[in-house]
Amino acid sequence: MNRLNNIIETIRERRTIQEFNGAPVSKELLLTLLENAVWAPFHSKKEPWRFILFVGDGRRAFAEAVMSTKPPEFVAKHGSQMLEAYCSQTPAHLIVVMKANLPEKAWEEAFAATAALIQNIQLLAWEQGIGVVWKTSPYNENPEFLAAVGVTSEEKVVGTLHLGYFDPEVKLDPKPRTPARELLTLIGD
Repeated sequence: MNRLNNIIETIRERRTIQEFNGAPVSKELLLTLLENAVWAPFHSKKEPWRFILFVGDGRRAFAEAVMSTKPPEFVAKHGSQMLEAYCSQTPAHLIVVMKANLPEKAWEEAFAATAALIQNIQLLAWEQGIGVVWKTSPYNENPEFLAAVGVTSEEKVVGTLHLGYFDPEVKLDPKPRTPARELLTLIGD
């Protein structure tokens, strides 16, 4: 199989994974994923993104930051389930942050580049048998959460990625895709 077929297969087979089996993912492997993902294209002189990674005991800090955005009655009812999901079942939480104090055009370019980087992370992780869910949850905009995880007022969270190994026997069907030909406006021969 040639390289193009490998890329096509990875793109078509990748799925959003929300249920992890709790097996740890090494920091070295996560760093390798990031080292390769940063080859996403960007328009500025310097990459617009940075990362905040929660693994091991750090996952509790992430869980507590998320819970700080919830009403007390929600935490009383679901807090232990959230701690279990964030601290035991999910091996890593990665916050992908971009510079936000940019002129409008530069902001759009930075956001697009950071989204491309996140797609790189998803594809690279999938090739290693690691599932990813890309969250744009309301807590990503909550000032208490942002302060707790170290995001400055000059930054924007583009996504929180939860990463982990999953049961490969659980097959997730792809969402239907509209054929590109139906979405194409062709001008010229």
